[in-house]
Amino acid sequence: MNYLITGGAGFIGSNIVDFLIKQDHTVIVIDNLSSDAHDNFYFNNNAIYYKYDILDYIMCSDVFNKHKPDVVLHLAAEARIQNCILDPIKAFEVNSLGTVNLLELSKKYKVKRLVLSSTSAIYGLKNTIQIETAEPDCLNPYALSKLSSEQWCKLYSKNYNIDTVCLRYFNVYGPRNPSKGQYAPVIGVFKKQKEEGNCLTIVGDGDQTRDFIHVDDVVEINYLASISDKNFNGEIFNVGTGKSYSINNIAYKIQQDKHKHVYLPQRCGEARHTCANIEKTSNWFGWSPSVDLINWLDIN
Repeated sequence: MNYLITGGAGFIGSNIVDFLIKQDHTVIVIDNLSSDAHDNFYFNNNAIYYKYDILDYIMCSDVFNKHKPDVVLHLAAEARIQNCILDPIKAFEVNSLGTVNLLELSKKYKVKRLVLSSTSAIYGLKNTIQIETAEPDCLNPYALSKLSSEQWCKLYSKNYNIDTVCLRYFNVYGPRNPSKGQYAPVIGVFKKQKEEGNCLTIVGDGDQTRDFIHVDDVVEINYLASISDKNFNGEIFNVGTGKSYSINNIAYKIQQDKHKHVYLPQRCGEARHTCANIEKTSNWFGWSPSVDLINWLDIN
């Protein structure tokens, strides 16, 4: 099968690329290599790469026309919440308009299915246990732009017969986890700080909790969504574990010397607690997360 992956040189995308190559699929990647989250981008010698922007409809159209993808896995995004707060226009352009570009190209070139990488940030503060039917509570431009992307997917499925799936990721960690900059995901930051002999910087009081999902489990659900014979028509699925850990607990697990924990001011626009209800995802795909965070931290 021919896969087109946007954002395929980044953390999650590159792990998906490697998995699909091992499954003997043809993989084409569009990535503008603009993310400030990585010390390095990641490339597989057996994939085909285009350094294009998803906002460039004409250049992306050339890729669709040349390779005729069966499935689009759409991961490219302005993904850092604080960056989106500082520049909401860019958040809208990349995350919402970029998704519409890909949906329109999928329609034009008769793509079988588009799988959208979305976010649990859509649940906000009002939903303690997050389930797909909960009312959105977008606290920042990132969450709102992703909610818009989900709605565009549903609209294209309804009006243009393009099958779409929306996967709401919780906090993803694992190999190639970003660790660069103050807004990088916390596990990557903590591990890098410890390796460099620095204090762990904890935002807020550290009692906020997060549902952490390993990147291998994210890769698996993307693959299952891409090959399923079901018609999804914009259905939304949580991708988490159903377990939450406080940031203080994670910090102590990585660095037990609490004198090396430094607390920073709380950031605006972020949820206090996240915990996925994954019943729907498990029922539809027969999927369950296979990697336990605490066990993973013990051996990494």
